[in-house]
Amino acid sequence: MDILWAKFYEIFTAQILDIGDTKFSIASILSLLILIVVAFFIAKLISEIIRRSLLSRLRINRGLQEAITVFIKYFLITVTTVIILQSAGINLSSLAVIAGVVGLGVGFGLQNLASNFISGLVLLFEQTLKVGDYIEVGDLKGTIEKISIRSTILRTEDDLYVIVPNQRFIENNTINWSYEGHTCRIHVPVSVAYDTDLLILTEALLTAARHEPRVRSNPAPEVWFQAFGRDSLDFDLLVWIDDPDANEPIRSSINFRIAYEFRERDIKVPFPTREIIIHNPDAVKQILRSPNLKSAPSSSIKNIPTDEPINIASSSPNREISTQSLRDLLRKTSYFERCTEIELFALIARGYRQYFDIGEVVCRENDPSEEFYIILSGAVEVISEKNNQAIATLISGDFFGEISLLTGTPRTATVRALAANTILFVVERQQLQKLLTEHPQLGEQIALKLSERQQVLISLGLLNEEELQRSQYAALTWVRDRLNNIFGINLGSV
Repeated sequence: MDILWAKFYEIFTAQILDIGDTKFSIASILSLLILIVVAFFIAKLISEIIRRSLLSRLRINRGLQEAITVFIKYFLITVTTVIILQSAGINLSSLAVIAGVVGLGVGFGLQNLASNFISGLVLLFEQTLKVGDYIEVGDLKGTIEKISIRSTILRTEDDLYVIVPNQRFIENNTINWSYEGHTCRIHVPVSVAYDTDLLILTEALLTAARHEPRVRSNPAPEVWFQAFGRDSLDFDLLVWIDDPDANEPIRSSINFRIAYEFRERDIKVPFPTREIIIHNPDAVKQILRSPNLKSAPSSSIKNIPTDEPINIASSSPNREISTQSLRDLLRKTSYFERCTEIELFALIARGYRQYFDIGEVVCRENDPSEEFYIILSGAVEVISEKNNQAIATLISGDFFGEISLLTGTPRTATVRALAANTILFVVERQQLQKLLTEHPQLGEQIALKLSERQQVLISLGLLNEEELQRSQYAALTWVRDRLNNIFGINLGSV
């Protein structure tokens, strides 16, 4: 037994490698490898401790934390490896030629591995792709969970983890939905029949978008007319969201809401149709009147009426719909009674309906003024909470909120609904600015109507009676100037 151990000891301690002035045996080589492996795990442990105890407290984004952690880990591995080799008596300069020859041979055999390694370094230092980003490369979509030197781990929407070589991100176009923030815009394609009322369609699509809580109100949703399709009119509903990784569930939710709005407004989604032209109808009639066809069993041939058209579409149930469209309701208001169809289309795209039950507060006194309201149906009551008295009752066709919006002051009164199912058309300040910029003639109409409310302007101290006596256009001039200053338009210019 002692002889056997002596042989093993002799084998493991025999000098088999000479690097520079240092000779190595199997035992010394194994000890060096063990030390390097231990250094690797220690470096990994230290980098993780730094990430969890220090970087997480500094509130650095997740992607930068991972990049710093990987850099620290490989830096420690490199430093400890150099220290271990030098402590073993290895002159690193003597390894330069050997490393070059070995690297050349390995480079030809492991080109993909080397390319992935370089790509990993590029991803870590450029930070165009970070951990936590939602990306799309080819047909693959997912959230980056980890970026290593060789590969990147993606978590798909089905909670599957995919290992992607880093080279793929460098060589292919990669969509980073989370780059420079998490806000992005998604397109929801919609096709409708050719006889669809475009104003009703626009309202339906925007209503569906605004009812989805994950859709941003600013920037506002938009409807784009894409093309005249073969069997349909093709539109895109454009909405902004804050969660790019949830874009597919949000699309699904919006499509559900669109289907509901279409059903409520009786908007039809077309089916592909085909027109058949018979060049020889007499021959077809002879075939239908042939004796062989007449003698066929009645169960195999169904009677086809020749006088009545065939209707294969199922009749939709009767629904209770409004007798007036939004177009007609808006034209009953003093602001928009002279608007063209194009102006009404832009108005519907910039505003939305809002429903209030009886007694529900629309806006409260001293609240910020950011909306302009038009009463489409029902009635509201204007109350001064400060004086505890009712000021006015507004009915369908009236409007409120314009004075506070123009002056920039808080609400001067509280408004609450007097009737059940009161419907208001709401235009926010930013959307009103876009609307007036696109249609300045609409701003002229608003200025003209506002100038007629001279007593209100006088009571607010915005105008005085002396100015009105000197010029009958004083109120109109003030309103125009105010609209120009607030919304950046140019009313009243020649």
